[in-house]
Amino acid sequence: MKIRVFMATVLLLISHCVFSTTSLPHIVILATGGTIAGTAANNTQTAGYKSGELGVQTLINAVPEMNNIARVDGEQVANIGSENMTSDIILKLSQKVNALLVRDDVDGVVITHGTDTLDETAYFLNLTVKSDKPVVFTAAMRPASAISAEGAMNLLDAVTVGAGRHAKGRGGGGVVCERVGA
Repeated sequence: MKIRVFMATVLLLISHCVFSTTSLPHIVILATGGTIAGTAANNTQTAGYKSGELGVQTLINAVPEMNNIARVDGEQVANIGSENMTSDIILKLSQKVNALLVRDDVDGVVITHGTDTLDETAYFLNLTVKSDKPVVFTAAMRPASAISAEGAMNLLDAVTVGAGRHAKGRGGGGVVCERVGA
């Protein structure tokens, strides 16, 4: 386990160092909602919040550092708590990912998702996405409005992994709380 964490850290550091500002990779963030886009009545509330409140552009604007790593665009596929994820939305997401990854100008996709059904969606996309370009999921355990929110850092890390040249050909993965998983 320590080796995996070490390798993930090395990958993140290398990715930060190798990108020149003239040829940044193009990453598209597809947002589906979840806690990462959640808000609460006050900044100490980490339970009883509302998932899927913030749009993808708000999430992108919260992390301007991503612009040093990649050219980032976003698209809102859904904005729900992942307990409300449906097969129709998952199918739409798969079709959108496939359509993006066949484009020469897109180097990878990051998907923001709620944790309740992230595994099921990731598994389905692993079966249906036909590309060796990276597809990286990320999520959060605390809403964006919380003092201790980690979603912005998770999004930055996911874009970093997705933009890294070593992520190509490795299948789908996830980045949460400074850990990279498959």
